[in-house]
Amino acid sequence: MMLKPEQVKEKFGPMFSQRFLTMVDVSKGVAEIIETCSVRGTIEWDAVNRCRAGGLIEWCEVEGTTMTMRVRLGESPIKFGPTDVEYGGQGLEAVKVEGDKVRTRWAGCGGAGLGVAACLTQAPGVLHAVYPTEEDLKVGGARANRVELVTPLYEKVTFGIDDTDNREGGATWVLALKASKAASSIEGVQSLNLRLIQLFPKSPHKTTNCVSSAITFAVRPGAVESLINSVVSTVKAETRSNKTGIAVYRGIGIPHSLNELGWEIKKRLVSLGHVEEAARGTGVEFIELFENREGRIGALAAVALSEERTDAAALYNDCALPLIKK
Repeated sequence: MMLKPEQVKEKFGPMFSQRFLTMVDVSKGVAEIIETCSVRGTIEWDAVNRCRAGGLIEWCEVEGTTMTMRVRLGESPIKFGPTDVEYGGQGLEAVKVEGDKVRTRWAGCGGAGLGVAACLTQAPGVLHAVYPTEEDLKVGGARANRVELVTPLYEKVTFGIDDTDNREGGATWVLALKASKAASSIEGVQSLNLRLIQLFPKSPHKTTNCVSSAITFAVRPGAVESLINSVVSTVKAETRSNKTGIAVYRGIGIPHSLNELGWEIKKRLVSLGHVEEAARGTGVEFIELFENREGRIGALAAVALSEERTDAAALYNDCALPLIKK
């Protein structure tokens, strides 16, 4: 049986999922699933149960009320049986690409079965849900439930931006946020995050704090060029510097060599020539803006460290990190 989110809501009443988004990188055989709930506790519980069940999950992380799952494409059995609530109450069994859509198959039992059958299925971002049997529409209690969610396929695009300010004014993170907000108004573009990347503080080329910014988007395949044009246009129009750098990376997962280069830039002074040479083959593309290309160093580091959370914002070996609860 196929139901649209509004039909699910009519049947079960309004639930608590606030977003469900699937990004795919076919070349790597992976996807990222982003799910937001109204409270943090349910997301934390789902994260633990899904990782315990195994299946296609490579890792997941929780930030506030949002969970991001990195998963493989394909099918894989999960570790709990249809009524075995002791070994994981919820899991992801399949992720398949069908044209410009993604089909994910979920299983749950007990309260977690209600979560996949009645809550996820009415999340914004879901096109429709497919229930294999009538029994899967009976939720709660000791029952087991299975459901397939059909969602639009998105790509992941990350920008690194640096050197947009001068001694008189401006801040790269402010301009990056402006660029992110402007681009998110494009149909098929969703802004995901901004990260501040603390670079080598003793660089003689820094303006003030020596901090670059990474902004990340989920993008429908047909909107990628419009997204890039929008970000470049905003940065070029509002930068105060003539050495601004923009780096673009399309794909899920930062390659190890690129991540290592980002840490190198954070730890010590690195030349522009070294960065441009080392960036070859990593998937990063630089946008030509000005003859002075110095900003490419921090822009690349921003992309390279865009998944590092508080470690990205900190100095290398920062004394603050042990005090930050993870």
